[in-house]
Amino acid sequence: MDRRSFLTKAAVGGTIAGAASALAAPAIAQANPKVTWRLTSSFPKSLDTIYGGAEVLSKMVSEATDGNFQIQVFSAGEIVGGLQAADAAAAGTVEACHTVAYYYWGKDPTWALGSAVPFALNARGMNAWQYHGGGIDLYNEFMAKQNLFALPGGNTGAQMGGWFRREIKSVADLKGLKMRVGGFAGKVMERLGVVPQQIAGGDIYPALEKGTIDGTEWVGPYDDEKLGFFKVAPYYYYPGWWEGGPTVHFMFNKGAWETLPPTYQKILRIAAQAEDADMLQKYDWKNSQAIKSLMGQGAQLRPFAPEILAACFDAADATYADIEATNADFKKIWASIKAFRKDWYFWDQVAEYNYDTFLMIQQRNGKL
Repeated sequence: MDRRSFLTKAAVGGTIAGAASALAAPAIAQANPKVTWRLTSSFPKSLDTIYGGAEVLSKMVSEATDGNFQIQVFSAGEIVGGLQAADAAAAGTVEACHTVAYYYWGKDPTWALGSAVPFALNARGMNAWQYHGGGIDLYNEFMAKQNLFALPGGNTGAQMGGWFRREIKSVADLKGLKMRVGGFAGKVMERLGVVPQQIAGGDIYPALEKGTIDGTEWVGPYDDEKLGFFKVAPYYYYPGWWEGGPTVHFMFNKGAWETLPPTYQKILRIAAQAEDADMLQKYDWKNSQAIKSLMGQGAQLRPFAPEILAACFDAADATYADIEATNADFKKIWASIKAFRKDWYFWDQVAEYNYDTFLMIQQRNGKL
């Protein structure tokens, strides 16, 4: 055997041996590397249901990877403020965040479409559009421009319309109303004379008590009860037409997401969808108890008059038309939501609505 032949065969043999050793026991470690991420939440720990969603995800991911993929969860303010969570993830300050996309609508109204905008879909409709109507992929076309990848990670269900110091009986009562209301809803309400106020959660109660504001929206009975609004603003209106089915998102730094092993990406997708369902289930259970407790403490339930809802619907449509005229990203996603909204509310009124309505009547008649 000449020298060249010997070296060639030795090189091939060495390559095969090296590959074999790499595919032996260490293969498992290669498939499940040690990864530690930080996740910043937009929510305080006191809001256990919505803040707790990130902790649920973290635990599921750790258990699914035998502890190899760890996600450390930080509440709002521990790393960055709650309204800077997505910015921190996009910049790579943290690898992930748990937030509501409409918080960032001021950057571009398209952000809000992934979560909730006035008179869009309810929670079931939103989930149907996202998971089976292409909504997740469509939204991530936009999120990629923000250096983020997003997955639904919770939903509160339809929220309440808020707490008011006085009754709101007509559109005229909205004129000059100082209301703590964030984001897109405030922009729509301005068309009807409302004066939107941006106030942090901890400052809402004293503002209501002093009369600095006339009303506030928050979430729903379970979360609202903790803040005691009923003591200074007893009129509790519904529905929160600006948040019919608000999705909470897990947002991941795009580079961090793309460098994860495919197995870890799949685990995150599964865990996020599990938390998406779990949060809604928790709110459905806890709100049904909390609404009775609030009424027992003096909260007075009031529906928004049809006249008010109709005026707000028209104002929302006018706002959308203005944005669609200049924002191609918004127009594309909103067109998809609108197309499904029409079909969804046709189907939703056929079986579910009639079944629920019948049982609601039985509940009111004391038969349940």
